[in-house]
Amino acid sequence: MKSSICLLVLFLVSAPAPVSADDAFAKWEKDIVAIEAKIQSGESPPGCILFVGSSSIRRWNLKEAFPALVTSNHGFGGSQMADSVHFFERIVAPVKPSVIVVYAGDNDISKKKTPGEVAADFAKFAAKVKEQVPDCRKVIYLSIKPSVKRWALADTIKATNELIRTDCEKDERLHFLDVWTPMLDANGQPRPELLVEDGLHMNADGYQIWNNALEPLLK
Repeated sequence: MKSSICLLVLFLVSAPAPVSADDAFAKWEKDIVAIEAKIQSGESPPGCILFVGSSSIRRWNLKEAFPALVTSNHGFGGSQMADSVHFFERIVAPVKPSVIVVYAGDNDISKKKTPGEVAADFAKFAAKVKEQVPDCRKVIYLSIKPSVKRWALADTIKATNELIRTDCEKDERLHFLDVWTPMLDANGQPRPELLVEDGLHMNADGYQIWNNALEPLLK
């Protein structure tokens, strides 16, 4: 009996402590502080077109893509939709953007989140926009893109895209932009020539497809 109790105590002492929600977001603090510095310096002026999301946003050369528009890039690589929701009050609300462009969900699916969970997180983000940035004219959600590296997740990605598309159709301020379809070849496969060597992130040709699709919605 005593040995059983000792083993139980040893297990409880050696077991890792559960990770709190705040701890899960703590790894982004350096990125968020850097974004806050951009806001404070005036690099993200009120009324700008704000880009938020993961590395596909962070790697986007917005000044080159949209030279005639006032844009600001608040992407942080590796992030999920829930991260942009969590840090909304620090990286979105203070800017009071006129338009918000969102790309997130790619990493979420890779980390085993379900389509419903990703769609629910986007709904939370959209609700925060409505509550805290009422003058924002539109929120544009870029669909999760196809990639060679994550092609095994294609069905889950498509299901996620469809859920978010349906949600966007219910609110005139929400716009779903399909970048999945133009990044497929004639056989419905991802186009490797649009991606860098890792088979996941886009090269200049991939971004050009996004630029062409998005620009009309930014006017």
